[in-house]
Amino acid sequence: MFHWIYETFGNDLGFLRIFHYVTLRAMMAGLTAMFITFLYGKRMIYFLQSLKFKESVRNDGPESHAAKSGTPTMGGLIMIVSLSVSTLLWGNLSNLNIWLLLLSAIAFCLLGFADDYMKSVKKIKGGMRARTKFIITVLIALTVTSTFYYFTGKPNTVESKGIPFEITDLFIPFLKGPLLTLGFMAVPFGIIVLIGSSHAVNLTDGLDGLASGTVVIATATMALLAYVSGTPVAANYLNVPYLPGAHEYSIFLAGLSGALLGFLWFNCHPAQVFMGDTGSLFLGSTLGLTAIMLKKEILLIILGGIFVAEALSVMLQVGSFKLRGKRIFKMAPLHHHFELLGWSEEKVVIRFWIVGIILAIISLSTLKIQ
Repeated sequence: MFHWIYETFGNDLGFLRIFHYVTLRAMMAGLTAMFITFLYGKRMIYFLQSLKFKESVRNDGPESHAAKSGTPTMGGLIMIVSLSVSTLLWGNLSNLNIWLLLLSAIAFCLLGFADDYMKSVKKIKGGMRARTKFIITVLIALTVTSTFYYFTGKPNTVESKGIPFEITDLFIPFLKGPLLTLGFMAVPFGIIVLIGSSHAVNLTDGLDGLASGTVVIATATMALLAYVSGTPVAANYLNVPYLPGAHEYSIFLAGLSGALLGFLWFNCHPAQVFMGDTGSLFLGSTLGLTAIMLKKEILLIILGGIFVAEALSVMLQVGSFKLRGKRIFKMAPLHHHFELLGWSEEKVVIRFWIVGIILAIISLSTLKIQ
């Protein structure tokens, strides 16, 4: 809205020029989302309690988690509301990819809400049927990736530092220029990225503040990468693909970072509210979609190393038990393994945050290639 005000009245009112600057709008988007979450988070928690949207702790989980039963869930609603308001206020709404990011987040949030509703209110064990949930996830991912590659992503050839590349090209960290062109395989590849990212974050959401803290680290890093990718001078200097309009994504991501920080206020140990699938699915899918838009699909494996490790621990655990009848970890996902080794919940969470920060620094080190 403020960017539209600048475009409409900026010539007559010079002081409105401040709303043209991405850095200002990104900062304000983050603060707006954070303060909305602070101001209305407690009311939303009471509202969720009144509707009996409460967490049901898995029976086979660590014994220390029994006390978490009854904690309000679906806290992702708090984040999606604050994110939506901050994006509409501070984003450049003429940029179609801002709308794509927001609508994708809302779609995955609604899917997670339906699943949480079945588990917490309808008391359906396991929530939505796995096949149904997977089909809906694929359909949303197909719609989002197809829209980007064929409509909003401008699939025409663009240039970065004189090197031509296509929007469907795949880039590898530490290598200059694209590795290969995915062509029509870009959409299936994008679907895999979205599904993998959304479910990896979903698996990470098992301890107070774990998912919200690690995602905010990755999101803030993505915001910086978005700003660089959409700024010609910075993109060329740092040898990253120049993507016109990509700096506007940093406003959306800053808003998401602010929403996460505000949510973490209530989600830190002992948590007053859980994000549920309502939050984790849209957070993971947003990271995946942002990586696709910024040509950072492979870099996401490094930046989201915590999420990758959590997902791999589950796959290895299930595979090992089916093939050998033995478990590799004391419990999967990985954070429960460390709990059963004797680490306190707070120690697991903080150490995972530290690893997340290290991975973010490694990811940013790929920017400058001499």
